Amino acid sequence: MNEIGLSKVLSRTTVQDSVYEQLRHALMWGRFEPSQVTTIASLAAEFGTSHMPVREALRRLAAENGLEIARNGSARVPAVSRARLDDLCRVRMALEGLATELATRNMTASDIEFCMAIAREHEQLGRDGKVYDMLRKNQEFHFAIYERSGSEVLPQMIETLWLRFGPYMRMLSDLVKQQVQDGVIHPYSTHHYEIIDAFRRGDSAEAARQMVLDIQATQALLQAMCSD
Repeated sequence: MNEIGLSKVLSRTTVQDSVYEQLRHALMWGRFEPSQVTTIASLAAEFGTSHMPVREALRRLAAENGLEIARNGSARVPAVSRARLDDLCRVRMALEGLATELATRNMTASDIEFCMAIAREHEQLGRDGKVYDMLRKNQEFHFAIYERSGSEVLPQMIETLWLRFGPYMRMLSDLVKQQVQDGVIHPYSTHHYEIIDAFRRGDSAEAARQMVLDIQATQALLQAMCSD
């Protein structure tokens, strides 16, 4: 429908939740530009809803620090900075490393094959230049692991961090698109395969280390694009 990827909300019983979930995913997958400003009226028009469910969705997202609400009611995607990037990555590495370590102990053979299938899809989407689909598949890979950590709290906390990381995902998507246009295929799946190998060996420390390295690799790509 549009670059952001929002669609009409048709079911009256789930309007508020649908608007919230679509906006949350759009932010998390980097569909909005850093510092981009949007209004309740424009979003309501895209969703085909009244202003009320949009206003409530923006309020919820602001409470999660995914958006900033101005006095006039407009919503702004947070700005990016090197300091904020490093802070988010520091916490992501701590929580996602722990979730990966815990998940290693719970991984069945079918779980590992499921993760491998996602990793292969992620790699192929990158080769095909389908950047947004690749980023969504990357998230699917990560959370397939975190959801097997046995923790109720960790996946929820990590998801909130990914929401706040959304503006940097937009920067990453722009970088990857340029690389694809230039004929550069970056090995973004390398650490994913290393994580899976660690799962097969039952090596929780190595799986966690590879997850941290995966986050650090993304951080390094983005650091050069940020300034304070």
